[in-house]
Amino acid sequence: MLKSIKLKNLEIKNPVILAPQAGITDLPFRNLVSSFGGEEFSTSLTVSEMVPSASQVYLLNKKKSNSKIKRLYERYSSNTLTSVQIFGNDPDIMAESAKINEELGADIIDINMGCPVNKIVKNGCGSDLLRNPELASKIIKKVVSAVNVPVTVKIRTGWNAENINAPEFAQMIEDSGASMLAIHGRTRSQLYSGTVDLDTIKKVKSSVSIPVIGNGDIFTIDDAKRMLEYTGVDGVMVGRGIYGTPWFLYHIIYFLKTGERLPEVPISERKEILLKHISAMIDYYGEKTGMLNARKHIAWYSKGLRNSAEFRNFVNNSENISEVYEFIEKLFK
Repeated sequence: MLKSIKLKNLEIKNPVILAPQAGITDLPFRNLVSSFGGEEFSTSLTVSEMVPSASQVYLLNKKKSNSKIKRLYERYSSNTLTSVQIFGNDPDIMAESAKINEELGADIIDINMGCPVNKIVKNGCGSDLLRNPELASKIIKKVVSAVNVPVTVKIRTGWNAENINAPEFAQMIEDSGASMLAIHGRTRSQLYSGTVDLDTIKKVKSSVSIPVIGNGDIFTIDDAKRMLEYTGVDGVMVGRGIYGTPWFLYHIIYFLKTGERLPEVPISERKEILLKHISAMIDYYGEKTGMLNARKHIAWYSKGLRNSAEFRNFVNNSENISEVYEFIEKLFK
């Protein structure tokens, strides 16, 4: 059911992909997610947080350092490909940003044409480009011509229910030279409400010859299976479904390749993974920022446990790492 994907000279052996997510898919999290499953069953591609092309180009042209941006491109695994997602609405700046990221080590450049957040859309970026296919095509062509690595694009089904244009937009993406596309099965106006539109994803897959990745509402192994079987896509991309379960991609891949389901991760092991995650974030960001950034992850790991609400409230108001670790030991028993 799961087959490898070839993009130029690259091979995505296990196309169960970690979706780009602002504030989530930083280096510690990408590193943790790709650590499960070994070479045979680990994810073969993770995607960075969105990079604002205009800000990146401005900072580097001014020779100003920005450690947060530079961190996005650090290599973290010898057997996992790194895709850097950029966004913007100026073809020349997007092309320059793509070149910068290629030089910094990106294996793939991904263009965001699906982000529904208002502060992105109001500037003519993200999913607003679904309403401007001519500009979108210029951006793709410029980026493709600027780099040697594969260029991919992420989209939604359309602007709203009255303007679902993903199949036609996908054809434009292919004609403009992109090597692969990912589609989230919702319109921009839906944000993350409603249910994923598998029928439109299926139409997108049948409208192009480049690989298509299906995204949206993949919270269980069966969700991934249904996405692949119903739409015929070449792989799946998981976003919110991995919150608090960084081993989820590994479990999906294992099932798709063997037909067997791995057992639930025991609570003692979940605790050790959480502690490892917190430690990595503190090492990466420093103690104060690391703990602040870790709060949301800690809350997701504790979901469903007894006294988890009390625990989340404590973590969100505590600045004492020792006390947080002590509470974790009590909760994860």
